[in-house]
Amino acid sequence: DLVSKYRVFIWVPVETISENLVNVIARQDDYFFGVLHSNIHEVWALTMGTQLEDRPRYTPDSTFDTFPFPWPPGTEPPEEADARVKAIADAARELVRLRDAWLNPPGISPEELKGRTLTNLYNQRPEWLANAHRSLDEAVFAAYGWPVDLAKEEILARLLALNHERATV
Repeated sequence: DLVSKYRVFIWVPVETISENLVNVIARQDDYFFGVLHSNIHEVWALTMGTQLEDRPRYTPDSTFDTFPFPWPPGTEPPEEADARVKAIADAARELVRLRDAWLNPPGISPEELKGRTLTNLYNQRPEWLANAHRSLDEAVFAAYGWPVDLAKEEILARLLALNHERATV
């Protein structure tokens, strides 16, 4: 969603037709998905995006287009060749597995299923979800070569420096 309390990404079938307030990012790798779900990307998106009333808005030209991934998109090493890429992909797959298990548990009634939304899940933020995001964040920070305990301002400063460095190439 372009306007949402959370930056949450999901996999959808290629034949899906999205609505006007949904961003579609045409990638199929867990590494890319994982970086988008990281705290680093969230800090950038919340800072560089816009607002609609009191809700953050994911603005593709100022958030996605300007975000400096650990490697420029299309130049990242394959998962089999780089442990950092594999760690991000593995953490992203685990996050999706856990979320999917919570969203669609076996034997749940249709009425209970209605309350199983990503918004409700992230509002509750159970410990297993926080742990999955923590593991993903650790992998993404490692790909950048940064310590995991950076403050928001330091993350932004480093991303901006990386963005400027790549713009001059």
